[in-house]
Amino acid sequence: MTLVTREGEPRRAARLRSGQLFLLPSAVIICVFVLYPIVQSFWMSLHDWSMFQAVHPFVGMANYAELLGDPRFWNALRNTAIFTVATVPVQVITGLLLAVVLSRASWWAVFLRSVYFFPVISSFATMAIVWRFLLSADVGPTASWLRAAGLVPIDFLHTTAWALPAIVLVSLWKNIGFTMVILVAALQDVPEYLNEAAVLDGANAFQRFVNVTVPSIRHALLFTSVIAVIASLQVFDQVYVMTRGGPLFHTETLVTYMYEQGFSEFRSGYAAAIAWVLFLLIMLVSLIQLRLFRYSDVD
Repeated sequence: MTLVTREGEPRRAARLRSGQLFLLPSAVIICVFVLYPIVQSFWMSLHDWSMFQAVHPFVGMANYAELLGDPRFWNALRNTAIFTVATVPVQVITGLLLAVVLSRASWWAVFLRSVYFFPVISSFATMAIVWRFLLSADVGPTASWLRAAGLVPIDFLHTTAWALPAIVLVSLWKNIGFTMVILVAALQDVPEYLNEAAVLDGANAFQRFVNVTVPSIRHALLFTSVIAVIASLQVFDQVYVMTRGGPLFHTETLVTYMYEQGFSEFRSGYAAAIAWVLFLLIMLVSLIQLRLFRYSDVD
């Protein structure tokens, strides 16, 4: 036994070195393009940093202190929170309902799944341009339909009351298909014997859905809700293309404000501070979600 162990040790060491060599390119890429930018952004947030300055004086937590008194930052945070609260529950619940209806293997269910998933694979910037045209009060078909109905056309993207709801609806149209596909896969993996046992116990369809189906797909619900929250807190494409944060900053989000500070005002240090606040916010919300969806194998 001792001889076999001693002979096996060089082989295990060789396999370990081979594995490390295979991992090395990925580790280098992660360090260069992920870890270093993260550390660098935090370092920038502690300085009065601008790409046009040769000297970047250290200011400590001054950028973060400035955020506390910046009304545009709090407005962007409020808009981001409203957008997240308005989109995530609707996206997850609607995606779940669509998944329940379209989880069967019929041809029409497969066709409708493809239809609902099509916006997901489309470029958000391109779709935002299309929707900006559709919602235009001058040349868009929405305005024509309202005029045909005898109503006054609404300039959805240039009205403070309608701009953010319009972006919310476009985002839901774009993202519900992703949630649906994930939950369809989860539903098709639910063991049939669980439903059969619930039927024998006298449970109706709603009781089976609440007590069998939903607990069985809890991991998928966690995944889709976390991804939806992260995407909502990072919303940028549709806002930047459709409204540029207007009208009167009513659709400005944390990422669009960060982009403006970094690439229009060239205040890279201040933009980095906004990025770190957003990072901490996303981490906090994700940890809360993980806590709420916690489960054990004995549940």
